[in-house]
Amino acid sequence: MSNRNNNSIIIAPSILAADFSNLEREIRQLEQGGAEWIHIDVMDGHFVPNITFGPLMVRTIDNLTDLVLDVHLMIDNPERYLKDFKKAGADIITVHQEVCPHLHNTIKKIHELGSKAGVSLNPGTNVATLGEIAPDVDLVLIMSVYPGFGGQQFIESALAKIRKTNALLKRVDSGAYLEVDGGIDESNARAVVNAGCNVLVSGTGIFKNPSRAEGVKNLRTAALRT
Repeated sequence: MSNRNNNSIIIAPSILAADFSNLEREIRQLEQGGAEWIHIDVMDGHFVPNITFGPLMVRTIDNLTDLVLDVHLMIDNPERYLKDFKKAGADIITVHQEVCPHLHNTIKKIHELGSKAGVSLNPGTNVATLGEIAPDVDLVLIMSVYPGFGGQQFIESALAKIRKTNALLKRVDSGAYLEVDGGIDESNARAVVNAGCNVLVSGTGIFKNPSRAEGVKNLRTAALRT
């Protein structure tokens, strides 16, 4: 995996929006469209008001593709499950700042397991909370909707937050990815990239296209449009 200092944009389709009756076909189309990562939203019904996947689904996806598996844990007590998700095939494990009172220890555990470590911030969480951990993470995920359900509208104030996060990562000379998730589509992809993001997560924005491959390509084209 390359770092954020190059000029490329990574497209990470959110598999939550896929047709699970045809999961292998969906993944093949994402690959054909040039997606680099697959974003997997794990929700527990406690930290967020929805329940989605566990390690078994991550393993199923891992068996179907060689793409990077970007596993986003929207769960309480994520430390209890880090090893399970690593064994299932998670290349990147992202936890939420809001549920990790000992965040440095959690990041250390993820690294010891051999995965890249990410930290996510909800819309209401200040970027300043990343100050002490920023040098240690491989990825920062800014939520541009409140997590829990797909299809929500992008929160415009997230653009300022992305800029602040980008400035923080530069200030500490971090090579971390800056990922954004929530309401990303062709209408706002360029603005998000201009703010400093280099990993775009998109569910409905890609999967609403009957051709998932075209959905990936169109999002990348929009993100790179001058």
